[in-house]
Amino acid sequence: MNINNIRKITKGEIRINEPMSAHTSFKTGGPADYYIIPKNAREAAAVIRYHVMNGLPYYVIGNGSNLLVSDAGYRGTVIDLGRNDGTSFTMLGYEWVGDELLMDCGAGCTLASVGSFAVKFGGTGFESLTGIPGCIGGACIMNAGAFEREMKDVVKSVEVITKSGELKTLQADEIEFRYRGSSLMDEGYIVTRAEIGLQRGETDKIRARCEELAATRKAKQPLEYPSAGSTFKRPEGYFAGKLISDAGLKGYHVGDAEVSEKHAGFIINKGQATSAEIAELIRHVQDVVFKEYGVMLEPEVRFVGDFTL
Repeated sequence: MNINNIRKITKGEIRINEPMSAHTSFKTGGPADYYIIPKNAREAAAVIRYHVMNGLPYYVIGNGSNLLVSDAGYRGTVIDLGRNDGTSFTMLGYEWVGDELLMDCGAGCTLASVGSFAVKFGGTGFESLTGIPGCIGGACIMNAGAFEREMKDVVKSVEVITKSGELKTLQADEIEFRYRGSSLMDEGYIVTRAEIGLQRGETDKIRARCEELAATRKAKQPLEYPSAGSTFKRPEGYFAGKLISDAGLKGYHVGDAEVSEKHAGFIINKGQATSAEIAELIRHVQDVVFKEYGVMLEPEVRFVGDFTL
């Protein structure tokens, strides 16, 4: 890649051999050859077009909460839309239209920051989503959800970059959402911003609900350890965590990668786990659960780089 050409299309940072362990919630991963932090959607689209036109590999991330990057790193360019450093991707705006709070959210805004913003201005409907690790862009693409609430319930529109590097806006009714997926994912679109619609509520009640759900998460989930949240998608008719627990896998570990004792649906980094150890543990859990129950667990985690699975 010609860095001088990249500098002509973005004023953002360009890093070389950037350790991905600093950008993933698992705290693992080797270096990316190049790491670019565009300032806005226009720059991000231009960077993607450059890579597409020149046949160069790239991968777009938010805050890295659902990624497992190879210990060997990524041979290509990582494009970061989740940095909280004044880029347009972390900006939040709002307006009331009647009793609806419309929030304009940059793709890099964490769901926690959007939830706090909603509490501040008395918008209800986002409480269940507030504690999900990750940012708006990825949450829209995978239709993130918790406590019987999903992103499809609040998304009004999204701005995306297409696979060819073009910017376009899609209304909610143009997007096909499903459990942990969407047509955005199918088309390979990158979300740069989203408009969220919430209803008018009472601030004290909204805050209390957020605190109640946060306490529930803290009690049931291993939030004190690096992880990617729920490791596996919920298989139809089952709960992944229960299958893993019933298979006797709680506490099973490969090196410092461990099936959480608190919640078997989480694989955690107890200290110095490698991506290879986490990947091996994921494969082992899949094998055991399939052997015991005939159910093949599908990871929610995305694998980036060279893995042998």
